[in-house]
Amino acid sequence: MQMNKVMKSFIIALPVVTMMACSSGPSEEELAAERNRVAQEQAEAERQAREAEQARVQAEAATRMQRQQEMVEEQKAALKKEQTVYFDFDRATIKAEFQALLDKHAEFLVNNPDQNVVIEGHTDQRGTPEYNIALGERRAQAVETYLMNAGVSGSQISTVSYGEEKPAVMGSTEYAMAQNRRGIVVYQ
Repeated sequence: MQMNKVMKSFIIALPVVTMMACSSGPSEEELAAERNRVAQEQAEAERQAREAEQARVQAEAATRMQRQQEMVEEQKAALKKEQTVYFDFDRATIKAEFQALLDKHAEFLVNNPDQNVVIEGHTDQRGTPEYNIALGERRAQAVETYLMNAGVSGSQISTVSYGEEKPAVMGSTEYAMAQNRRGIVVYQ
């Protein structure tokens, strides 16, 4: 009986072992196809990794450029708060007290060659309109010359004279007239 059971097990196991022994591994063509598939998957993964790295680098560059542009705008906003140079009566000479202010504008313009300014020359109401236009022009040119001597390109600067036409303060007091004798650095 024991022998009978062993024989039955052997008879059942023999076809299974035979089938396993007869079945062969993958063919050479199947192995080559699998290697090609794996190589293609690796190449695709590398391509995607390169594209992701390029996208990251471009995003970082865009962020840096945006930050730089924001810093330029902040600097320009600060300079716009201090853009007026005042002159003595009938003079077009830059006073020593305004040189530091003009140095700040010059430094900004040198560091940002894409920025342009218009220098406006103004006078008080004393004198003829023709004389005041000429005096306003000399004041604007004095500021322009100072900036150019500090390294600003002449292509970044233009001048205009308004003479007495655009007073900052109305009136004929000494204070009002002093406020109107000015040159203004206006960013475009």
